[in-house]
Parts: sequence; C-alpha cells; structure tokens
Amino acid sequence: MTIRRMNEADLPAVLAIESSSFPEPWTERLFREELPRDDRCWLVATTDERVAGFGGIMIVGDEAHLMDIAVGPEGRGEGIGRRLLWALAGEAVARGAMRMTLEVAESNETAVRFYASCGFDVAGRRSGYYPETGDDALVLWSRPLAPHVSAIEAARAGEDLVLAIETSCDETAASVMRGGREELSSVIASQVDFHARFGGVVPEIASRKHTEAVVSVAEEAVQKAGVTFGELHALAVTRGPGLVGALVVGLAYAKGLALATGLPLVGVNHLEGHIYAARLIDPDLEPPFVALLVSGGHTMLVHVRVWGHYEVLGRTLDDAAGEAFDKVAKLLGLGYPGGPVISRLAEGGDSAAIAFPRAMMRSGDLDVSLSGLKTAVIQYVEREREAGRGLHIPDIAASFQAAVVDVQVAKTLTAAVDHSATSVVLAGGVAANPALREELRAALAQHGIRLSVPPMGLCTDNASMIAAAAHDHVKLGRFLGMSADAVPDLRLDARV
Repeated sequence: MTIRRMNEADLPAVLAIESSSFPEPWTERLFREELPRDDRCWLVATTDERVAGFGGIMIVGDEAHLMDIAVGPEGRGEGIGRRLLWALAGEAVARGAMRMTLEVAESNETAVRFYASCGFDVAGRRSGYYPETGDDALVLWSRPLAPHVSAIEAARAGEDLVLAIETSCDETAASVMRGGREELSSVIASQVDFHARFGGVVPEIASRKHTEAVVSVAEEAVQKAGVTFGELHALAVTRGPGLVGALVVGLAYAKGLALATGLPLVGVNHLEGHIYAARLIDPDLEPPFVALLVSGGHTMLVHVRVWGHYEVLGRTLDDAAGEAFDKVAKLLGLGYPGGPVISRLAEGGDSAAIAFPRAMMRSGDLDVSLSGLKTAVIQYVEREREAGRGLHIPDIAASFQAAVVDVQVAKTLTAAVDHSATSVVLAGGVAANPALREELRAALAQHGIRLSVPPMGLCTDNASMIAAAAHDHVKLGRFLGMSADAVPDLRLDARV
C-alpha cells in the first residue's frame, strides 16, 4: 500500500468511495475546491495503483480538523483507514498542529470504535448535527499527535522503547522492551506469600499490594533498562482480562504517566501477551499456528491466523487448568500455588494408580471440562478417609496430573492437525508443568509439528510479554484514550 497526495486524476475513484460510504457525500466541486488550498492536506491510499481510500485535514493554528476519511468496500477491515489517519497526523505535525479533532455520528458505532482504538476521546456532543439523519455528533479529540507519530515511526523501524505494566492478578510487573523483542529489563513484585495463607488470591489484597508496588516497580524497570522516561516511545498496560481491582490499579497508573509525559498509551489483552511470550524466545515463530493457553484463570485453544487476529477454537466449560490444580492442592493440604507442588509430588507417584476421568475426550469438539475431575478427586479422598486408609499423595498427584494432561494433549493435537498447523505454542502459567510440556512435545513430534514453549519465567505473569505485544499495536497505530476502562472479562478475539 502506498499513501500519497491526492490529485484531480484521483477524483473519480474518490467520489465512488465517498458515495459508497456516506448518505450525504461530498460533491466533485467541493473536492476540487479543497485540493489547491494551502491550509488543507488530502491523501489517498493506493493498492496495485488503485485508490483504496482517502482522507483530508484542515489546519487551523495548532489544530488539525479531520474533514473526511473513507475506505472503499473491498478494502475495509484491512487497516487502510488507520494508515491514512496516522499519515494525516504526520502531515499535521509537520505543519505545526499539536492535536486533531473531528465529529462523528453517535450512531456510527464502527467509526466510534475505530477512533477510540486510535486514542481519541469524546470531548462533547453536538445535537442534531447531521440534519439528513437527525443524529447527534460526538466531538472527538486526539491526544498529542507528535509523540504518537514518533512512536509509530520508531516501531516500524524496530527501535521503539516501550514500558509495559502488568497487574492483572497477583504479580506487579514492569518491563522495558526495544523493538518488541529485546528485553532491556523485567521487574516482578510477587504477592504469593500474602495470598498463600488464604489458599488463593484475595482480590482486595491484590489491589492493595499493586497500589503499594506499581510506582517503584515501574521506576526500577526504567532504571535497570538504562533509559529515562523521556526516552520512551510508548506506555503499555494490561487492560484485561483479570481481577477488576487489580487491572484498575495498573491502568490508572499508566494513564497518569501518559498524561504527565504525553506518551501514547497502549492497551494489551493479557492472553495475547502470553502468546507473544513465545515469540520472545522463538524468533522463527510465525502464524498461522495453534496456541494452548493454560493458566489459573483460562484454558483455551486458539488459532492464530496472523499476529493480532485470534479465533478461539475451544475453551474450558468450567474450571481452568490452574484453578483445578490449586483446588486439588488445597484439598490435599499442599498449600498455594498448587501447580508446582503437585508437579513435584507427581514425579514420585504412579500416574496409573487411580483411574480419574478424562472428561470430554470424545466430545467431538475442542472444549474441555475439569470440574468433574476435581469432584472425582474429592470423592476418592473422602472414600479413602472413610475406609480408614491412608492417602498416598504422590499417586493422587500423579494420577490427577495425568488426567489433566491427557485431555489437553489430545485436544491440542486435534486442533493442530485439523488446522494444518506446523507449530503449536504452549503458554500461560500451567505451561511451566514439565509433564504437559514433554507429553505435548512428544505427541506433536509424531505428526511433524514443532512446539514452542517460553521458559519458566515467561510462562507466569510478566510485563515483557505485554511489551512484546504492544510493539505490534504501536506499529499499527492502535492506542488507548484517557477514557478507556479496564475490562475484566475482555475476550481474546475482541479488539483492545
């Protein structure tokens, strides 16, 4: 795609796009009057030398007014409008503009979402602004343009410096990343000891501890990276999913920092971050591939067609894998978190000692269920205790772990084969489980499919994975405005 200045020869294609986009389109006369004006800038995006979209701004003092922007029907959803918007922003900055404004019909939800995803905020409303429809107009304003344009240029050159904040659960983390792949620092303040006495994460405690730690963790990450806040190009933060109170702490801090520095703010899906963790240690990893995300809050299979586009193939219908490990560990009095201790005990046990169920192994879909397995463990323990028999904890741990692993491996292999995947990513906290790693690797190898697994430190929650994902968002010009909220149930297939 090429973006260049609009000329009169482009007008037939521009008028066709304009007519297909708006109920009251601009006329050819209006466009002809606009083109020669010094206080205007009109650009077209071309693909294969055909005009795919266009846009124009008016410069008034240090402000740029977006007058019109549209993409032809065949090119919508391909990122053309976003490229045009930021190209116009670059032209505005070159002419001395500091911010951009525009009006958009409140009923045009697609456009409202688009501008929000570029970091624009609603600043006001004009009632009945569009007489042809009676719609109100929302008045939108961008954040400072120059830092955003600079960040996009740095990201496209692979030189962007991003500070990322992660506070989705019980780890307060910050990282500075260059170019989405070079980790300059990673700092994590764990809350495990505070929650262990309760056998699980207490949301109120998590929020309080994040509040206490987030400033110092971020400052330490910047210091360890050997840079200053003034050298950063963008700030990234986990927007969801996660504990709402915990997310709010990180987002509020990131917003404050963005306001103080003028830096662009990027929102990242926590689950997307886990997928990007694999790219940090596997530079050859490229879509399409299948990802198995297994953590304390999520268990799902995802088809990654291209970076940033995800199709959820299957998910847990009840307990997540990590949640099941924690609940069984609590039942057996093994403490929190349960995954590591069950894994260690399983090494000394017999995985065939107890015939725990493999639920939904032959369900014909890629969903899983772990609640029944958890119940089976509870019933087994109760029967043994009622019979006066002692519990052989290593056998219980090994048999339980095998039941979890067998289903995950079988479902993942089916997904990979059905989607002709040559690679599978194993990500999330439960990806640290050695049995799951090795059995999945062996099963995939029989079909010539490679497995990519982050090292232990990148499986659990960290900010490096958030910074890695943020790099691609910056490169595409995807940002958050100051009105953005935390989304505790944010879907992986939803745009941040």
